[in-house]
Amino acid sequence: MLTSSNLRRPTREEVLMRTQLLVVLLLLCFSLPLAAAVDRVQLTLDTSEADQVLAILALRSQGKAVPDSEWQKLFATAPYQRLKLREKAIGERFHDPSRAFTDDDFKRFVLSADLLPRAAALSSTLDRWKKADLQQDANRVLGYLPAEATIHAKVYPVIKPQINTFVWDTSSDPTIFLYLDPEVSREKFENTVTHELHHIGLGSVGPVYDKKIAALPEPVHTAADLMGAFGEGFAMLAAAGGPDVDPHAASSPMEHARWEHDMGQFNGDLRAVNQFFLDILNAKFANNDAIGEKAGSFFGDAQGPWYTVGYKMSVMVEKRFGRPALIGTMLDPRCLLVLYNRAAAEQNAAGKPLLPLWSEDVLAAVHAGNCGSQ
Repeated sequence: MLTSSNLRRPTREEVLMRTQLLVVLLLLCFSLPLAAAVDRVQLTLDTSEADQVLAILALRSQGKAVPDSEWQKLFATAPYQRLKLREKAIGERFHDPSRAFTDDDFKRFVLSADLLPRAAALSSTLDRWKKADLQQDANRVLGYLPAEATIHAKVYPVIKPQINTFVWDTSSDPTIFLYLDPEVSREKFENTVTHELHHIGLGSVGPVYDKKIAALPEPVHTAADLMGAFGEGFAMLAAAGGPDVDPHAASSPMEHARWEHDMGQFNGDLRAVNQFFLDILNAKFANNDAIGEKAGSFFGDAQGPWYTVGYKMSVMVEKRFGRPALIGTMLDPRCLLVLYNRAAAEQNAAGKPLLPLWSEDVLAAVHAGNCGSQ
């Protein structure tokens, strides 16, 4: 999810990373044993990097020199070390060496003229975020996950040059990095973390969907695989806490207005994604990179059809068939489309404003017919 200060068009690299991440989160098994209920949530909030940057800024504000020992404290924090590794990995993946940074590069950032005036706002923001009850938020997310799902994660609020928020190292040590943004309230911070915790929890249930679609031939497998990107809609609903709760209650007016506008495009957006699936099935794309580019476009400037269409389908399925049925579709996103079609067809037959349906050609091709009511 993007914060209110981050309503910008993602770069090509971010779009590709986001697309890949959603697929990985859906299919990945963390190789963890099924945990007892008391162990299902294991969270660590580590603010050490931000705390130490603020300590250095405090010395600067007093006109004091920053001793090497203070820099070493910063560089020794787990969030800093893992951020540095992550940026290096992203740079290598996309052949962009500028993404990697050295300790001297980060020193220059902390000593930059524009960071010091923001110190007070950053400090008060971090204090507010520290008061968030992330354990309670994670326990609430469990209500929107299969019974065997676990949420084991670290949460790192960080002061850094890049203003993005992201999940990293999902395979071995899932971590949520959050850019410390004074424009983001504690409530918005909690909503963002909760959204990402749902992704992590869904990933923990193992390669269930992967096994279900493993035998599908290309390009059918690709289409079925990408249906997992509607996990953004699942996470929107889970973070809100229910189908009758405004998912952007904690957002800025601009962000809220954008969501309402994009939700108003639901019919056209569903048809566009439906055509995307048809084009995959009919081999209309030149290669997988082209498919990835198009899939990435559905993340939108902020929250595109993977979010809005996925969210509305999730709400309709929960209201019509119940939450257990919705949770069942999390283990097989093809069934989200099937149950949405049933709920939408009933509304259409009742004379309500017409809703588009997923193409039977798409559903038949990906073998999505045996969903029952989950």
